[in-house]
Amino acid sequence: MRLPRPVLIVTATATAAATLLLTPNGAVADPTPRPGAPVREGSGPFDAGGGAGEAARAPGSATDRALTAPVTELTPDAGAVRGYPREQVLAPDPRNPADKSIKLGLTPYHAIAPKLNALQRLGERVSVEVAGRSAGGHRLFLVTVTAPESDRQARAQERMRELIENAPVAAAKDPAVKRDYKTPVFFNNNIHGNEWEGTDASLKLIEKLATAEDGSTRDLLAHHRVYFNITANPDGRIAGTRANANGFDLNRDFVTASQPEVRAMRQIAIDKQPALMVDLHGYVNGTLIEPTTPPHGENYEYDLFLKNTYANALGMEAAVNGLGYTPERDGVEPAQIPFRDQEEGWDDWPPIFTPQYMPFHGTVAAHTVEFPMAVNNDEYDELPVTELRRRASINVAIAGAAMRASLDYARTHRSSLVADQIEVFRRSVTGAAQVPVSPETVPGVPGIGPEDVYTTDFPRAYVIPAGADAQRSAPAAARLVDHLLANDVRVRQATRDFRLGGANGRTYAKGSYVVDLRQPKRGMANVMLADGRDISDKVSVMYDISGWSLGRLWGATVDTVRTSELDVPDRAVHAAAKAGYVAPGGTRQPRLRLRLDDPREIAALNSLLADGISVRRAVDGSAIVPASARGKAAVAARTYDVAFDATKESGGAPLRRVRVAAAVTPGELFALREMNFDVVPVSTVVLNAGFDWSRADVLFASAGLDAADLTPAARTALNAFLSREGLVGRGATGAALNTSAGLLTVQAVEGNPDANGVVRLVNSPGGGVTAGAPDHGFVYAPVWFTGLGAGVRVEQSYGGGAGASPLVSGHWRALQDGGGGPAQAAGRASVVSGPHAVLFGTEPLFRDHPKGEFAQVARALLTVS
Repeated sequence: MRLPRPVLIVTATATAAATLLLTPNGAVADPTPRPGAPVREGSGPFDAGGGAGEAARAPGSATDRALTAPVTELTPDAGAVRGYPREQVLAPDPRNPADKSIKLGLTPYHAIAPKLNALQRLGERVSVEVAGRSAGGHRLFLVTVTAPESDRQARAQERMRELIENAPVAAAKDPAVKRDYKTPVFFNNNIHGNEWEGTDASLKLIEKLATAEDGSTRDLLAHHRVYFNITANPDGRIAGTRANANGFDLNRDFVTASQPEVRAMRQIAIDKQPALMVDLHGYVNGTLIEPTTPPHGENYEYDLFLKNTYANALGMEAAVNGLGYTPERDGVEPAQIPFRDQEEGWDDWPPIFTPQYMPFHGTVAAHTVEFPMAVNNDEYDELPVTELRRRASINVAIAGAAMRASLDYARTHRSSLVADQIEVFRRSVTGAAQVPVSPETVPGVPGIGPEDVYTTDFPRAYVIPAGADAQRSAPAAARLVDHLLANDVRVRQATRDFRLGGANGRTYAKGSYVVDLRQPKRGMANVMLADGRDISDKVSVMYDISGWSLGRLWGATVDTVRTSELDVPDRAVHAAAKAGYVAPGGTRQPRLRLRLDDPREIAALNSLLADGISVRRAVDGSAIVPASARGKAAVAARTYDVAFDATKESGGAPLRRVRVAAAVTPGELFALREMNFDVVPVSTVVLNAGFDWSRADVLFASAGLDAADLTPAARTALNAFLSREGLVGRGATGAALNTSAGLLTVQAVEGNPDANGVVRLVNSPGGGVTAGAPDHGFVYAPVWFTGLGAGVRVEQSYGGGAGASPLVSGHWRALQDGGGGPAQAAGRASVVSGPHAVLFGTEPLFRDHPKGEFAQVARALLTVS
């Protein structure tokens, strides 16, 4: 489930202990660690660690798989499209008696492949494809249920799908689309591993659809393709964890797509283009069925989305309540629809959740559905097996009812769903304005008010500059372009220099990238590249993050183009131009310089150090590589797509391979490994068991390590290490360790713990940690530093001043006592350093997302060690 916020559920008003405990047999929605606490990995009992504030301990093999897993193309070129069924015999997985599904009487992962083989044998309606593999190496199964199609018919379906996306004006007039197109419906299951029942409900529904001979089923399958992602998170299903093997909440990863499971779902969205989708979760009693409370994503065509999502929600509500469960007999409360029943707290603002990402690929009805009866976390450990299985069976029935109701809606509204999907793409490719929601534009939806109106002013285009001025950010630009392309955003590249904005405009160099927003996925392009909006005054609380701009956080320069004309000599690109380069060697064989402004450059440096190359640090913080290592540099340039320039500088202090002891969140652990640091996860438990500090050169701490909980021996060993080597700390945890060890004389001020978003930053001149850093960063539960003692250097400060807010986009309010707000943070130190410590008040590695900030942490680790 999404974790509930304090005002989320109508029946929840007080403390976490009372939240949603409706009857002795009722379910309890997963509580936040404390009322008002931010919900993120590492902050509660839902991360891979399993306990509040535990440090991440994911295996390095899971990181490797996530970084290297290929994307599975589910729709080949039109000429190679095969018909349906697309059957295959799946090899069985080894039996695993430890699979957490078994206790609940549900389908263990190892039983899924045999079950799918049996379902394929029932006839010609069921097909199975492997959509990819999880971070833990498990197969991801995509099932398609539809009436049989010849190869020719399948190619015709693909042509119509492409017509809808690429030529929507023509598609709207094409009688074949209206008559013959099979409307895609998508059910996503088990994205949170310990919310199991959607998988079992889907297997039951597939069997019914495979064998039913009634007219409604035949009509449905003749005019639809129904897709099932059987388990989006097999790692978590097996282990009974919310997260995957890397400790990631996959339902927070869609903007970044750091995890292979999310990239698989992204490809399903692109290749199958669902008009309707349902994401099955637990546990909220009564069953929660989106659409959501405000604020609503401003880049959606929300009028079309709300029209269909609300109407389908009513059908699901009737189906769920029609099962006859009662609070008195079963502990099941009536279903609820947040848009109708709540004021705020369950929003669809960020595109990090599956149903909030899918609309950018044309989905016009998308839902999170939370079945009611909790069977995870404490309930899993404490309730009798009979009660757990009773609850699980209720959840399976409710999930099934919601899916069947959605299929009924799709069948009876097939033409309007396709027409509305076409209209989404028509508005995008023609540059049409959005239509604000109102009782007139979305008739039949009660309660629409000004609080529901969120639209944006789309620019004409974005430009990612090339040329000498942008050479420093070339790796970041390449990464950003490839990410846009992976999300089906169209990017073009200038074939010669050009000017935009007339005589007073700007000239861009050949090779610059242009993202024209008159394209089918304009919403996707804009939601990623725009600054976003400060919505602090719109609602009192947000469900999760509220700002995420790749234009500000990924390290590349991104210019917004407002001119109406876009006359650029360009060509379409399918991959970013390679930035990898090694300066040619002359007769004197000059040394090579590697900038350290980007995570790819850090990864390249660490690969050279791991190979035993002697590298020195230059005055500007870059790395000086000897000419004798030119061959190794060439390999690193190709592998990490980075540039080595020629230099005569010899460099100063030698750089060495840094061994990092890391008490951090899963996202931070993943980012450290992405940069090729040698990392050993630690925590309070690990240190109390007796940790050999000779294995580490520096401690990076942000979660799961509290000096007050250490044994005397462990605390003595830690403090000795920190005084000898050093600490890189983030947030309140890092600041507390600094105080305990007496390293830097500073006072850490904690801001509003719910505050998050993109902020303006000011980097101090000559800073060793923030040299080359962007002037924007990310915060979640921000911290700033005051009372700076002797020897403490301000590396970076929050922007603003004189009461101005540093927040660019997101949600950051002062607390009830007037403190903790953005005005209090403005001008204050966000990063400080000293001889043995660097402290961050920002979140430069948050969920592996703000790529342009990663190098700050790397520089801190290299400096302190």
